[in-house]
Amino acid sequence: MARIRIPSAIVILFVTVQTGFLLFMYTRYSSFMPQSEEKPSQVHVLILSSWRSGSSFVGQLFSQHPSVFYLMEPAWHVWVTMYQNSAKVLHMAVRDLVRSVFLCDMSVFDAYMPWKRNLSDLFQWAVSRALCTAPACDSFQRTDITSEMACKTLCGRYPFSKVEEACKTYSHVVIKEVRFFDLKVLYPLLTDPSLNLKIIHLVRDPRAVVKSREQSVKALARDNGIVLSTNGTEVEDSKYKVMQEICRSHVQIYETATLKPPNFLKDRYLMIRFEDLVRDPLSEISEMYKFADLTLTPTLKSWIYNITHGEGPGKKKEAFKITSRDAVSVSQAWRNVLSFQKIKKIQEVCKGAINMLGYQLVDSEREQRDLSFDLVLPRRQNQFSWSSFNPKR
Repeated sequence: MARIRIPSAIVILFVTVQTGFLLFMYTRYSSFMPQSEEKPSQVHVLILSSWRSGSSFVGQLFSQHPSVFYLMEPAWHVWVTMYQNSAKVLHMAVRDLVRSVFLCDMSVFDAYMPWKRNLSDLFQWAVSRALCTAPACDSFQRTDITSEMACKTLCGRYPFSKVEEACKTYSHVVIKEVRFFDLKVLYPLLTDPSLNLKIIHLVRDPRAVVKSREQSVKALARDNGIVLSTNGTEVEDSKYKVMQEICRSHVQIYETATLKPPNFLKDRYLMIRFEDLVRDPLSEISEMYKFADLTLTPTLKSWIYNITHGEGPGKKKEAFKITSRDAVSVSQAWRNVLSFQKIKKIQEVCKGAINMLGYQLVDSEREQRDLSFDLVLPRRQNQFSWSSFNPKR
C-alpha cells in the first residue's frame, strides 16, 4: 500500500493553526463562563465594638501578632474633624476611610490631617506593634512584644509615609472601630472584591460597660454628642441615652448577622463576649485567630497569660491603657461598684441587648452582689452559626 508523505512544514503549520483555533474558541467560550473569584492576598479583619467594651484589649491581641498590621480607631479623625454631624451622617465617611486603610492607601488621611505629618499624628499610633517595628520604625523587631511607652519614646518622629509602607508588608490588616452602629453600612465592604473582610463583633454586659464609662466621662463627652446628634454639644450621658443607642446597635448588628443574613456574610461574622474571653482567654483567642486565619505563637501565649493574670481590676488613670490586670475581676467589678438603682435603670434601657447577648438580669441587690450567681449564660448554639468552626459550648 502506497504511503503519502506530508512535508513536515505543512504538519507544523497545521498544528499551529489548530492550536490557535482551539485557543481562540477557549478564550471566547470562557468569557461567557462565570469566573472563579480569587480572594485578595491580604486578610482584612474589622473588630466591631463600642466604647469601654474591652475592644482595646482585643485589638492588642491582634496588634502583637507578627503577621498583623493593626490600627486602633482610625475613624477618630473623621469624628474629630466633622464633630457637628451625627454618627449616622458620618457612617459613609467612616466606611470610606476604613476601606482605604484596609487597602493600605493612607492618602485618605489627607482630608483630616492636611499638614506635613509624622507617625505620631495618627490616633493611638503607638499601640500598633506594626508602627513600632520595621519597616515603620527600626527600634524593634517584628516578633517583639512592644509597649506603648517605649514606642512613643523611640518611633514618633518617623514620617507618616511609613504607615503605608509598613501596611503593604503584612498578610493581615486589622482595624478596631467603635463608630459603626449598623451592620448594613458595611455591606459595600463585604461585597467589595478587592477586600477579604471578616468581622469580629465584640460585646460586653451593658452594666459593666456603664461602670467603665463612668471612669472616662470627660473623654467620651464629644463622642456622646455625635451619637445623640447634638450638633457639636458635648454630653455626659447621665440618663443613659447613649447607652440605649449602643445597646440598640448591638442588637441590630447581631440580628442582621444571624437572622436570615445575606449569603456574603457566611463564615465572615463572629460574635465574641468579653466575659467569655476573660474567663478562658487562650481558648477564645484561638477561636478568633482561627476565624482570622492566624496561628497563636508561644510568645503570644505567654504574653496573654501575663496580661490577664495581674493583680486587681486596674486604676482609673489606666482606663484607656492595656496593663496587666485580673481580667475576671475587671469583668465583675460593676457588681460591687454600681448602685442597684443604676443597675435597674441600665436594665430598663438595655433589656433587649442583655437578653439577646446572653446575660442574666438581676432582680435585687442581693442577686447583684452575690458573685456566686453567674450572670453570664451559656452561649446558644445559633449564636455562632456563621463561624467557620463548631462552637465549643
